[in-house]
This record gives sequence, structure tokens and C-alpha cells, in this order.
Amino acid sequence: MRMNLSSCAIVGILTAAAAVASLLGGRTTTRAAGNQAPAQSSAAADAALPAVSTTLEVESVTKRKFYALPDSQGAVAAAKQKLDGDPKNLELLRAFEQEQVKVWQYREALETCARGLQIAPQTAAFYVERGHREVALQQFAETITDMNHAIELDPSIGDIYYHLGLAHYFRGEFDQAADAFGKSVKIAQSKGADATDGVTNSTNWYYVALRRAGKKEEAAKALEAVGPEVTTKDAHSQVYLNLVRFYQGKMKDSEVVEREPPRDGHVYLEPELKFDTSAYQVGNWYLYNGNPAKARTYFERIAKGGVWITWGFVGAQVELAKK
Repeated sequence: MRMNLSSCAIVGILTAAAAVASLLGGRTTTRAAGNQAPAQSSAAADAALPAVSTTLEVESVTKRKFYALPDSQGAVAAAKQKLDGDPKNLELLRAFEQEQVKVWQYREALETCARGLQIAPQTAAFYVERGHREVALQQFAETITDMNHAIELDPSIGDIYYHLGLAHYFRGEFDQAADAFGKSVKIAQSKGADATDGVTNSTNWYYVALRRAGKKEEAAKALEAVGPEVTTKDAHSQVYLNLVRFYQGKMKDSEVVEREPPRDGHVYLEPELKFDTSAYQVGNWYLYNGNPAKARTYFERIAKGGVWITWGFVGAQVELAKK
């Protein structure tokens, strides 16, 4: 059985921005990367999330502890109540898992995915969804296992290879990561103009995996997938597009790195997501170009934040844990 989970639920870490609108009564701030950010006072008013709960989700490789957000709107409880009335309904199960994800209840989301697999063990999308959350929880070996199960069931899902690539990448297995990201790019390309953002986002990771694997010439060729005609209307994909232009020598690092959010004890999901993504990859660029000290300054800036679910934050934690 195949559910349409890959298209509506498994859309990468960028879906976390929906939590801002939900938790703030529909208010959120968005801007295309590279445009002038709103004043910090405005960003603080529009983008601050509630304080974290006491529900521990993960202890990172740097021994920091990270927590879920409170279910302040009661959305998780409401979704659970519906599911309790029809516990084998896969659509209600999926809805429950997505409400858990919105408040960063990732460990609990793994359990919900496991319930889905008990009901429908041949559903590749539940493996993909669980593997996605395992990346943020820094359970990379588990992600690889789940994605390989998903490949056996439905190898056409591009998100499989994207998250498989992330898990290998964060484990330092750069050749395997590049292979997975390359497949993700090809699947996105096969979908035509509707998947241009997917091509751009996967190309970013394909390029950096090749660079970390020491394959500079192959990496340069990989960038050809994103030609000069490529644009995007999505603010988050714009961050990745800017990074690709940076790798291509079309933009400067100062033009690519998003404004760092205020460090005032609040959580700013949307600004943090953009900053983590851009700052991690620029730091990464300095790392594979022989300047680890400069790279570390970017990783340390990212680590000051509290949005532990972004790939940039995970990557920074991994690098800072190295001696």
C-alpha cells in the first residue's frame, strides 16, 4: 500500500515553518534570501515561538539537550483524540504525526510512524517519514536502515535519497552521500519544471558531498544542473539557490548568509532556519577550502540558536563535536 505521504508530509525541514503560523495564530514573517530583513523588533514580534517544554527530545553529539515545544494550541491532543476513535485509520495517524512534528515531538513521531508500519508494513512513505525525523534526532544509522527499506518498497520517491544522503553525509560517509544526492537530483529532474526547487535543493547537497569527498571536478559539473535561467518563488529555496550561485562564483559569502536572529532567549524558527542553512554551507565551504578556523566561527554562531531541527544546526553540531 502506498500513501501520498511523500508529497504532503515529507517535504523536508522547511515544513517546520508551518508551525510558526500555527503557534502564532497565523502570523509569520517570510522574506526572500538576500532581501533586506525587517527590523529585529518586528521579527521578534512576529516570529518568536513559545518557550520550550520539558519534554526532552534529543541529546546531541555535543551533549546539549534539546526539547519539544508545548502543545499550546491543543492540536496534538485533538489529533490524538480523533485517532483514538479510529486507531487504524492511516489518514488520522498521519495527521496526528504531523501535529507532533509541528511542536517538535520528534521522538513521539517515530512511535507514531511505527504504529503506521504495524498497520501497513508495505508503506514506503512511513519509512521515509520516520527516517526524516531520525536525521533531526541525529539517529543517522537508523535513518539509513529506514531509507533502505523504503527503496525496496518504492525506489521512485526522491525524498528517500535526499534523507539517505543527509544521514551518510552527517556520518562523514561522503561518497555514499554524493551517490544518494545525485539520485535525488535525477528524480527531481525527471519531474520537469514543477520540480525545479527540488533540483536546486538537492544540487546544493550533491555539490557539498562531492567537495567533502575530494571530488572537486565532479562537484563543479554537478552545479550545471542549476543554470543561469533558474529562479524560484519560494523563500526557502531561494536560500539554496543563493548558495548554488555562491558555489558558481556568482555571489559573495556576505550576500548569501542570512541575518543572524536575535540571541535573547526566544526561538525564531523562520529566521533561524534561513540563517542555519546559509551559514552552515558557507562555513562548510571554508572547511573544504582549507580554512577550518573560519569554518568553525560559522558553526559556533549557528550553535547559539535553539532550532535544533534544521539541517544546518545538525551539521554544525556534528562539526563542533569533532576534535
